Amino acid sequence: MKTIGLIGGMSWESTVGYYQIINRTVQQKLGGFHSAQCLLYSVDFHEIEKCQEEGDWEKCAGILSSAARSLEKGGADFLVICTNTMHKVAGQIQSAVSIPVLHIAEVTAAELLQNRIGKVALLGTIYTMEQDFYKEKLAEKNLEVLIPDEEDRKFINHTIFQELCLGIVSAESKAAFLKIIGKMSERGAQGVILGCTEIGMLVHQKDTPVPLFDTTEIHAKRAALYALS
Repeated sequence: MKTIGLIGGMSWESTVGYYQIINRTVQQKLGGFHSAQCLLYSVDFHEIEKCQEEGDWEKCAGILSSAARSLEKGGADFLVICTNTMHKVAGQIQSAVSIPVLHIAEVTAAELLQNRIGKVALLGTIYTMEQDFYKEKLAEKNLEVLIPDEEDRKFINHTIFQELCLGIVSAESKAAFLKIIGKMSERGAQGVILGCTEIGMLVHQKDTPVPLFDTTEIHAKRAALYALS
């Protein structure tokens, strides 16, 4: 079994989900008392969030690259960045180490193609929805990406940072997210990417007939399977 290096804490609420999903997947595959071999470097999200808000992506890259090097020295065979947004600096992190980084957008694209999805809506932070670093990875696989209108993007971003990252899950926000998902389906989206690792805390597949692709679930499961390959 390969050792997984997890760069987490962005936020720790969703990193908990990564740890659970990875270990459950390994146990399901191997049975008995098996669990994953993994290392976790959990950063202080306060510092990362401040850098995001100020647009200081180079500082973010430096912090996470340092974490990546520590995990490599600790014996990790590959890395998992437990957040969508910080894949903006995935290239810098990859350049800092000699072990592979399992990219969240690439494994999500693979999942979409397996499910014959061609047009998909992307929900996430403002950075993920509006900038190109994530959408380009999907476009490389010939996936058409839709994003919500400006008002909905602001609401989604506010909910992520002011509620979900703080462990707050509200019925009102859930209803609003489901309304947005419905609007994206009406615009032709065949599925919706929950492109922030906290959104899966709020909405689930049982809540809507629109196919949802939870990036936390996808990324963590693929990491576990890669560790066992």
